[in-house]
Amino acid sequence: MDRLILFIATGFGSGYLPKAPGTWGSLVGVALWFGLRELALLPYLGVIAAIFVVGTLCAGSAEKIIDRADPGLVVVDEIVGQLLALLAAPHHPVAALLAFLAFRFFDILKPFPVGWLDRRIHGGLGIMLDDLVAGLYSLLLLQPVWQFVWP
Repeated sequence: MDRLILFIATGFGSGYLPKAPGTWGSLVGVALWFGLRELALLPYLGVIAAIFVVGTLCAGSAEKIIDRADPGLVVVDEIVGQLLALLAAPHHPVAALLAFLAFRFFDILKPFPVGWLDRRIHGGLGIMLDDLVAGLYSLLLLQPVWQFVWP
C-alpha cells in the first residue's frame, strides 16, 4: 500500500526526478490537462476535486512514510494547482505555457495567503491547499492576460 500511496503522492513518480520536483509535477498537471481539456466544466472540476481529496490523503500518508513534513518529492499538490490554473485556458499551447509559468511563479513566491497556508496548515491538507490557491491566482491572472495578448 505504501508504494501506491507514494506513486500517487509523487505524481506518478515525477517527484523523484532530479532538480525542481515541483516543476516536474506541474508538467504532469499540464500533460493531464491535455487529456482532460475537452471535459465540460463540472466533470473537470470533479476531476480536480477527486485528485484533491485523494492527494490530500496520500500526501499526508507520504509524510508519515518518509518521516518528513511536506517532502519535496510529494508533487500531487502541484498537479492539482496546475489543473486549476488551466481550468478556463483556451486550447492553445501558448495558454498552457502561460498557465504553467504563472502557476510556478505563484507556487515559488507564495504571495498571501499561499505562504501563510504553507506555514500554518500542516499534513496532507496543508500540502494541498497552498498550491490550490496558487492555481487559483494563476487562473485569475491568465484570463485577462490571454484576452489582452490574444483578443
